[in-house]
Amino acid sequence: MSRRLIVGLGNPGAKYLNNRHNIGFQVIDRLAEQSGVALTRTKFNGIYGTGHVDGYSVVLLKPQTFMNLSGRSVVPASRFFDIEPENILVVHDELDLDFGTLRLKVGGGHAGHNGLRSIHADLGTNTYHRLRMGIGRPQKGSVSAFVLADFTVGDEREWLPDMLDRGAGAIGAVLREGTRAAMNTVNAS
Repeated sequence: MSRRLIVGLGNPGAKYLNNRHNIGFQVIDRLAEQSGVALTRTKFNGIYGTGHVDGYSVVLLKPQTFMNLSGRSVVPASRFFDIEPENILVVHDELDLDFGTLRLKVGGGHAGHNGLRSIHADLGTNTYHRLRMGIGRPQKGSVSAFVLADFTVGDEREWLPDMLDRGAGAIGAVLREGTRAAMNTVNAS
């Protein structure tokens, strides 16, 4: 199997570290920790590391462009490592899924997500794969304030470590089985 580019979306800086919008970064950090991939290199407007996850060659990338310019990191990395869009998996927060729900998806629209919108525009296609990490919608108030806030005390903070582990596990399933096959397991839970 070809090398895969696994991208976690988020915003750089300590101010955003534990925000809901940064769950993509958090999943990449968990996967890197579990697989021993060092995220120590800087290039492509991002922080990245290369190595193996479950025996498969990967590039793990955390764009440092802020969410709405994520494509400016993803595209140069994919070109440098000669990775086709079909071998890119983007991990991102998803308002339209309840907190803790994970869904794999192949292609599709950006549904108003600025990180995906940027990747679509810069990559010129939407055929890359996604791991959608459900964060839920706010009961009231601004969506932007909600995604840029930290996970709340209580259920979210208690269940977040498990969610990150399941996200890393879903990526492993994609590598071993392919996205479409992994969808049967990940999307059913």
